[in-house]
Amino acid sequence: MKVRPHILIMLFVSAVMLLTPVNAFAQIKPKDDPRTAWWQNDKFGMFIHWGVYAVPADSSKGIAEWYMHNHKIPVPEYERFATQFNPVKFNADQWVRIAKDAGMKYIIITSKHHDGFCMFDSKLTKYDIIDATPFSRDPMKELADACKRHDIKLGFYHSIMDWHHPDYTPHREWEHKARPESEADFDRYIEYMKGQLRELVTNYAPVSVLWFDGGWEGNAEKHHSEEVVAMLRSLNPEIIINDRINLEEDHATPEQQIPMDALPDDRLWETCMTMNNTWGYSRTDDNWKSVEDLVRKLVDIAHKGGNFLLNVGPTELGESPQASIDRLSAIGEWMEVNGESIYGTSKSPWRRMLFDGRCTAAENMLYLHFFDWPSTPVPLPGLRTSVHSASLLGSTSIVKVRTGKDPFSDGTVQTVQLPTERPSDIDSVVALRFETVPEVVDLGVIVTQSDDGSTVLKAFDANIRGTRAKYEGRGASGHIGYWTNPDDYLEWTMVLNEGGTFAVMITYACEPESAGADYQVIVGERELAGTVEDTGSGKKFRTRFLGRMRLRKGRYTATVKPETVAHDAVMNLKQIKLVPMR
Repeated sequence: MKVRPHILIMLFVSAVMLLTPVNAFAQIKPKDDPRTAWWQNDKFGMFIHWGVYAVPADSSKGIAEWYMHNHKIPVPEYERFATQFNPVKFNADQWVRIAKDAGMKYIIITSKHHDGFCMFDSKLTKYDIIDATPFSRDPMKELADACKRHDIKLGFYHSIMDWHHPDYTPHREWEHKARPESEADFDRYIEYMKGQLRELVTNYAPVSVLWFDGGWEGNAEKHHSEEVVAMLRSLNPEIIINDRINLEEDHATPEQQIPMDALPDDRLWETCMTMNNTWGYSRTDDNWKSVEDLVRKLVDIAHKGGNFLLNVGPTELGESPQASIDRLSAIGEWMEVNGESIYGTSKSPWRRMLFDGRCTAAENMLYLHFFDWPSTPVPLPGLRTSVHSASLLGSTSIVKVRTGKDPFSDGTVQTVQLPTERPSDIDSVVALRFETVPEVVDLGVIVTQSDDGSTVLKAFDANIRGTRAKYEGRGASGHIGYWTNPDDYLEWTMVLNEGGTFAVMITYACEPESAGADYQVIVGERELAGTVEDTGSGKKFRTRFLGRMRLRKGRYTATVKPETVAHDAVMNLKQIKLVPMR
């Protein structure tokens, strides 16, 4: 009888569990697991993509670290870059100090990227920095030692995909003749990968994070994922493992984007992002994000309960690009003043704020992050606990908190009155202190009128009531899609400071075969009916005039409800807009 691979994996895992302390494999959600407490507290880390791809440093055909793939270079030709890789200016202490001065608490660096070149001293291959380059030093060992000296945690990125190893499959299509897959043995490759992971976790201890990547060409069974994870946790029960080994593990890894909101079920997550367009060093990529943009991204991520892993791509000489250093230094200056509003914080009790900014929370504190500086008092709807004191981080100016009539309800609300002085043009932070953990009842997103009197109900701000409809897209410019259940509907809370007659405009897209659904737009007691028309495709958004509504000033619940689903879906809805008719 042939024993299936997944049966062997299950037997191996069972044996490891019998030999491992129970709490190492306890069924605890990662958010509540003491292992992840430091990671949740630290919030901000440095990602480092560094390898022999820094020699060509070319992103003309795609991201620089994919140079071998983008230019379809055979293995023997690509190996020549290793002989040219001599990072004589590498200084581990300097690298760690740059990260630490930026306010970063941990470093994740590429031990091996998809090109298969190993940036550490591996006894399982000669294709590593010790044996294949003139450098002949182990930068991972030097970095591990520097991290210990500076109290920075170290983790390794390790690619499952390997374009160099003959046993990894599938091979690249331009190498099929030179490297026939019939001679490859993927299980043998997995043993090689396991051996290298064992080297990393053992020889560079303590390794705090194992950050997998490149697992999309197979599944958990092919990659022996459960077996690999069990081995890692047997070597280091405290290690944090990401989700790119085709298992959920400790945290999700959105790449180059920030989720719309905190992930469901308090799932831990970490956005990884480049400062320019590419992960590996590129001589021609000068599209650098601004300091303002990077700080605000960090704050937005913290507001949603996530971590930020910000990338640096060092050169072939071992230096970080000056543009990266300048940005990290400026971020560090902001963190020096405002770090308490990031470290150790949890997600905001409010999904959206009534000002241009964000909020983070920590025990008996709430931190209000102001990207723009309001000239009028800022209400905090749903805050049920009285503010004990308020201060402006980095300033001695007085912040006043008063209680007054709630413009969004019949009750009262606490409002924050800001001073004229604004400490930071990037993000100024007001710290609210309470005598107990503050109670906040999230009233949802409250949409208010623009200066021109219009009100825009974006898909991004909708409360989705139902089981199938969901938000699609990045940032605030997406739409509601997968709207296949006629019982699903969308809801917004909106406040009109000025009443009047409004033209109701709806923006949506619809495939020809899905057209025909009937729907209603309801605001308070006013209703307008419509039928979804074909716009040409699910990506071609068109704006339609639906009708007029007479509304008084006040607070409303606005709803979009389908009456029928003509075919397979209602529509892809981007927004409803109420435009005052003068």
